[in-house]
Amino acid sequence: MSATIAKPSDECCTKGGTIHEGEPRGTLTEIAGLPTYIVEPAAGSANGHVLLFYPDVWGFYQNNFLIMDGFADAGFKTVAIDYFRGDAVQNHRGIEPDFDFPAWALGYMRTAEVDVPKWEEEVKAKFGVGGAKFACVGYCFGAPFVMRSLAERGMCEAGGFAHPAFLKEEQFTNLQKPLFLSCAETDFTFPHEFRNKAVDIMVAEKKRYGLQLFQGVEHGFAPRGDNSPYARYVKEQSLKSLSDFFSFWLAQ
Repeated sequence: MSATIAKPSDECCTKGGTIHEGEPRGTLTEIAGLPTYIVEPAAGSANGHVLLFYPDVWGFYQNNFLIMDGFADAGFKTVAIDYFRGDAVQNHRGIEPDFDFPAWALGYMRTAEVDVPKWEEEVKAKFGVGGAKFACVGYCFGAPFVMRSLAERGMCEAGGFAHPAFLKEEQFTNLQKPLFLSCAETDFTFPHEFRNKAVDIMVAEKKRYGLQLFQGVEHGFAPRGDNSPYARYVKEQSLKSLSDFFSFWLAQ
């Protein structure tokens, strides 16, 4: 079996962080029977392309909605899946004393592996018209679905992740499309040695990739950072760098 290169989500992922201020502007619907959040670019800013958003274990909540809206502000029709079907980690954390987070996460990874391909096919049929291309982004739990979408028969032309989980070495070997890695200096799922191994694989295999590494932040920095100036800067730079990477490669 392929060696682990990003560990499964763990207890650190359940830390709520700071709830960010803002008013989400997307709409909730269902695609392939799964809760789906769709947010359109502002008038005049659309680039004609679609971004698939795979959230962390917090699923559909304020901070993730605002990140989705940020990608729409960058020009992408942004379509997000709730593979937890409303049963995200905040439904259990601090409520159930004996909550087994690793078992919960592994269980939903197994169901998501079945649900996501069906959801993607319906998204592609619904929105892949008029020359629209697809990119994808995943946070923690969502990273494996990015890697699958960038493999040989995946639907996306470019993708990226921040502080990933649940990855194997072979997923970097199998990359066929450009990948952007937005990383934390301190990350228990994707530590220094794993990150370097991922880069070594991509260099050896001549993959197209970009790498961003932020000092002084930890796993979860993108959706759950605090409101300090540096944390806000890092969150915003991560989103901007991912957006710019997608925009470049989808324009090729």
